[in-house]
Amino acid sequence: MDYGNAARFLKSYNKIESQLKLLYNERPTQNFTDLVKRCTDRNLTVRRYENELVDYGKLRNAIVHRTGSEELFIANPSDEVVETIEFIAKQLCDPPRIADAFKVKPLAKVFADKPLLTAVEEFAATCKKSIVVYDHGKTAGVLNTYYVFRLIAERAARGESVTEFLKNTPCGDVLDARQLEHYVFLSGEATVFDVFAAFERQKELYAVIVTENGAPEEKALLVLTPSDFPAINRCLEAYSAKTF
Repeated sequence: MDYGNAARFLKSYNKIESQLKLLYNERPTQNFTDLVKRCTDRNLTVRRYENELVDYGKLRNAIVHRTGSEELFIANPSDEVVETIEFIAKQLCDPPRIADAFKVKPLAKVFADKPLLTAVEEFAATCKKSIVVYDHGKTAGVLNTYYVFRLIAERAARGESVTEFLKNTPCGDVLDARQLEHYVFLSGEATVFDVFAAFERQKELYAVIVTENGAPEEKALLVLTPSDFPAINRCLEAYSAKTF
């Protein structure tokens, strides 16, 4: 009997098991099902495919028989099962990078020495809610519409000239480090799942900002918001994955 499917299944199963052990940093003898359940809180892919992985752990024991140091195949899984576990292994061990999903994406940005009016105009032109502020080639901070509206409202309430405030106040002068609490910085190696996980962990997150090494002071490569989820889902569909 041809056990080609069994061999493909076991290859993907072993890759998944090795990756789970790296995720959980657990002893080599950790039970596979227990390992899956413990990793659901650590990895979005594991959480999405938890039921399938548990079933495949049982299936592995049904198709492989160990005699001494040798493993013998005693059953052959279907094509559908093999294709599914290969998809899961690919997502878990080699997930799509967010930089690959958005290779060309213009950023809304202003410079720290430019008047705040420039930022307001950028908000209007790009319809973005977050704008990266650069100072000498580095990220100095982020402005978002909610914060700028509050600054404008405060001046108006005091009877000050909003026009003068916008024209004469450099963007860098109104930056508030506390605003960065609404943003998460990820490195260029971040995956699509890392972005979803960031928004899942922090419900008040305005955006994920991708830089080369994930450092806030580095130049921003991508700014991703919940409005980008449809495009991310399209990336996952092209990746032969189950979408969110």
